[in-house]
Amino acid sequence: MKGVSMLAAFAAATALCAAAAPAWAWPDKEVTLTVNYGAGGNTDVASRELARAMEADLGRAVVVFNRPGALGTIGPAYVAKQPADGYNVGVVTLSSIAIMPHLMTIPYAARDFEFVVAYGRYRYGVVVRADSPYKSVADLVAAAKQGPGIFFGAPSAPNNLAMFDLGRVTGAKFEQVSYKSGSETVSALLGKQVDAIVQNPSDVTSYIQSGRLRLLASASPIRWPEFPDVPTLKEAGYDVEIDSWLGLAVPKGTPEPVRTRLEQSAKAAVASDRLQQTYKQLGVDPVWLSGQDYAKMVDTTYEQMGRAIKAANLPRMTN
Repeated sequence: MKGVSMLAAFAAATALCAAAAPAWAWPDKEVTLTVNYGAGGNTDVASRELARAMEADLGRAVVVFNRPGALGTIGPAYVAKQPADGYNVGVVTLSSIAIMPHLMTIPYAARDFEFVVAYGRYRYGVVVRADSPYKSVADLVAAAKQGPGIFFGAPSAPNNLAMFDLGRVTGAKFEQVSYKSGSETVSALLGKQVDAIVQNPSDVTSYIQSGRLRLLASASPIRWPEFPDVPTLKEAGYDVEIDSWLGLAVPKGTPEPVRTRLEQSAKAAVASDRLQQTYKQLGVDPVWLSGQDYAKMVDTTYEQMGRAIKAANLPRMTN
């Protein structure tokens, strides 16, 4: 009987280990990370640095594929349709998941994903030429109220929402001129095709430091560390701010142990010295939010952006 009991116990332990094996064995092959913007941009560089740090932690390659297009929505659309096995991870920005659904028809929704983590926070700023007559946001608003309007350049949402919201709260008239990228937008400002732009630090910092451009205000909730004396729009007296985060998501139904492992790996990656330094150079703030907290942020931002876009009277785009 004793031998039978020992055999039964061994069989039970073996069965328990076998049941746990799939979760603990993950990953046993390379993981694919789909980035929803083109190679070389802020999102791509930030995501590749994250992938590099994560693969060191996971012990498997994290291979980055760029699927740009349709204002950052092609990548998430692809990821949503992949197998829910943890080997298909996608960059899902607040812009692609909480803003663009209000502006165009897209083949996915937040419910199609399990959110893993948020790992980066963009910063934005209102920028003019150094020789511009506008020395402050108040000057820019006054000119937009008195004249036919101020033309500003922006590649997409959420860049343009800051100016439209500024117009809404002040009664000023701002007209958007659209460009394909941040670099094109900066070139348009330097070439005097537009009066102002709303851009990320990596696109404009060197021009501000060289004296060709001027930062009027941070359009984000925080000041830019590179220019700590420049206020935020809220500090300047305007109830306007835009906030956009970088996050990871997997297809709905991906097992919880796998999501937990991805979240742990991303958290360790964000804490690495190399990633912190790289993000500082990009003008992206390294942050970390759990998948649960990022999901809540997505829901809240979706509602807020819906109201803001409606108030700004922005038309829906054609795909």
